[in-house]
Amino acid sequence: MNDTEVSVDTQISDERVADEAVSDEAAGDDVTADETPADELDDDEDEPASDADLLVREGDIAADYLERFLDIIDYDGDIDLDVENDRAIVAIVGSDLQPLVGRNGETLDALQELTRLAVQQRTGERSRLMLDVSGHREARRVQLRTLAEATARRVLESGEEIKLAPMNPFERKVVHDAVSGIDGVRSESEGEEPQRRVIVLVEQ
Repeated sequence: MNDTEVSVDTQISDERVADEAVSDEAAGDDVTADETPADELDDDEDEPASDADLLVREGDIAADYLERFLDIIDYDGDIDLDVENDRAIVAIVGSDLQPLVGRNGETLDALQELTRLAVQQRTGERSRLMLDVSGHREARRVQLRTLAEATARRVLESGEEIKLAPMNPFERKVVHDAVSGIDGVRSESEGEEPQRRVIVLVEQ
């Protein structure tokens, strides 16, 4: 069976995000001032904070971190907070923020990981927080769903598996979710990061 590789279309230029924010953090400059542990988040000690409350708290911590980050690199942007699918969703909204996305979203992924670490430092729990910048992830989600559906149709027509270009975990999940809703095909991942990719094939 012949494998066909499909490239994921991206139009995002590679731009550098300022190093001084990371340098400040590495030097011990605490970008997250409040050191309140997770078990003290609720004022009523007899009633522990709910999961929803903790997710809201994650968003608040992330917003504080990102606001100070934007101040350091002298970027303008508003912070939007939400909770969706049992995770905190944080978005930086504004113009001229493309450098925070980077090529193929690489800078955004790095900034998301830094934000998650900042949250974890404060709560003591690993965060699954999702960060977006200027709607990049939502636009990418739409693009990947379209790609997944088109790929699934080709697999059904040809009977041959198709390997997609390497993707990050967020992108792979979008493709897997889209393929799972189409009868007759399935998807799986292969390879190691950062070359891990999705394969779409006929369901056995």
